Amino acid sequence: MPMIIVSSGSNLSRWIDALKRAGPGIGVFMPDEIKDKASVRFALSWNHPHGIFREFPNLVCISSFGAGADHILSDPHIPEHIEVVRIIDPLLSSDMAEFTLTVIMSSIRRMPVFWQQKQTGVWKKHRYRRITETRIGVMGTGMIGHHVATILKRTGFQVSGWSRTKKSDPASYAKYHGREQLPEFLGMSDFLVCLLPLTPLTRGIVNKELLDMLPPEAFLINLGRGSHVVEADLLGSIDRGHVSGAHLDVFDTEPLPPSHPYWSHPAIEITPHVASLTDPTSVAPQIIENYQRLMDGKKLLNTVSRKLGY
Repeated sequence: MPMIIVSSGSNLSRWIDALKRAGPGIGVFMPDEIKDKASVRFALSWNHPHGIFREFPNLVCISSFGAGADHILSDPHIPEHIEVVRIIDPLLSSDMAEFTLTVIMSSIRRMPVFWQQKQTGVWKKHRYRRITETRIGVMGTGMIGHHVATILKRTGFQVSGWSRTKKSDPASYAKYHGREQLPEFLGMSDFLVCLLPLTPLTRGIVNKELLDMLPPEAFLINLGRGSHVVEADLLGSIDRGHVSGAHLDVFDTEPLPPSHPYWSHPAIEITPHVASLTDPTSVAPQIIENYQRLMDGKKLLNTVSRKLGY
């Protein structure tokens, strides 16, 4: 049975090669290479064109390329009986923790200020904040968020984590949950790191009301999805001096349009969705395992709840 790979990316050769190495004998094809579309039961997807899966009447499972599945769940043309699965990979968690640590360390040691001074030949010292006096709030403590919070705590930061519902797993950091505990959590977050999944409940969650609950001069780091942030509210909060700035790695529209005000705002740092990049070689074995489980009628790994969105 063939596997199809559907993505907005132009170069998928690394993915195809990795999947073929992990599953010798399994045919991996682009959608336009399939003559018998009724033979396809398993698809691998990232930012697919909505409606494309209607061409495959016997499709049973769609696997995300990465940890997020909102790009799949947002397609209204995918029938309810099709199972959606995602990637859970320790490398993604490690990469995200390293990226978060890089951004925070750069900020507390005032590196962006020194880079700006270099452009104009200014030699001026600035006081920095120490790790042990810096409070970080991680909003979204699923597998990746929990790992990020744990690494930051181990580094010496004061760390709190917030989740939509109470989690029973042990943690070295302070844990908060639910709307009623959100204000207390935010009030202790000099840096707010957003690692939430994108769901109807979390879309637009970083709005004026939430930003106003942060301490003065707090800094936002959004590594979840662009739609978590109400852009006008963030810009307004920065411009009136409540939030000191933001590092944004994800956006509503990607690539970020050249005319977007984020580009020219001096207090906003931008990276092109690179906080953690899925390594095809690392994740291909679990994709192939789910393919084999589907063939054998076994329970699939890392299934996504349509209701919860993750």
